[in-house]
Amino acid sequence: MIRVLTPHRQPDRQLVASGLLLLGAFAVPGIMILVGQGDPAFNRVDTWWQAYSFTLHTTFWDGVNGVLNWVGYVGMLSCHAVLALVLLIWNRPRTAAFVTVSGVVALALTQLAKAVVGRARPEGAKVLTDTGSYPSGHVSATTALLLVLAFLVGRWWMSSLAALGVIAMMISRTYLSAHWLSDVLGGACLAAAVVILMWWRFRDACIQENMNAGTTTIWAARASRRRRAGEQAQ
Repeated sequence: MIRVLTPHRQPDRQLVASGLLLLGAFAVPGIMILVGQGDPAFNRVDTWWQAYSFTLHTTFWDGVNGVLNWVGYVGMLSCHAVLALVLLIWNRPRTAAFVTVSGVVALALTQLAKAVVGRARPEGAKVLTDTGSYPSGHVSATTALLLVLAFLVGRWWMSSLAALGVIAMMISRTYLSAHWLSDVLGGACLAAAVVILMWWRFRDACIQENMNAGTTTIWAARASRRRRAGEQAQ
C-alpha cells in the first residue's frame, strides 16, 4: 500500500508547550478587548492595517476574495466532514475521531469566544457577517483543517501549503473588512492550539492505526472478520 499519510511522533513537551502558548496568544488579546471595552492597546495597529487594506481594492481581488469568503468557512467545514468520512472508509476510525473532535472543538470555542468578547466588526464590510468579530471564524476553520492535514500527511510541502493557506485567509478577511487584524491572528492561534493539543492526545493512536491500516475499508474488514468467525463456528 502506498501510504498517503505519514504522521510523525513529536515530543510531548513540544506539543503541550506550543498548544498552551498559542492559547495564551489567543486569550490575552481577548481579555484586553473586554477590559478596554473594544479599544485595546493594539487598536492602532488594527486601524492602520484596515486603512492599508482599503488601498489594495480592485475588481479582480474583490472577486478572488469573494470566493475565499465561501471557501474559508462553508468549504472548510465541509472538507473537514468529508476528511473524517474518508478516514473511516480507509479503516482509520481513531484518526477520524481526531479530525472530528479537532474541528468541533475549534468551531465551538470560536463561537463561544465571539459571544463572550462581543467585539464590533470593522465598518464597510464587503460580505455579509454575523455578530462578534473576535476571533475570526473563517481563519479558525481554515487553520483547523489545514493543520490537521499537516499533522496527518507529515510532509514539508503540506506544512508549507497549510501556512500559505492560513496567511491567505487572514489577508482575505481583513481585505473584505470583515475582521480586524487581531481577529484573524486570534482565530489562527485558537484553532492551532486546539489541533495541537488534540494531536497530543490522539497522536500515538493515529500513528499506530496508520501503520496497521490495510487496503480494505473498515466495513470490508468487519465483514471479513464476521465471515472468519462464522467459518470457525462451523
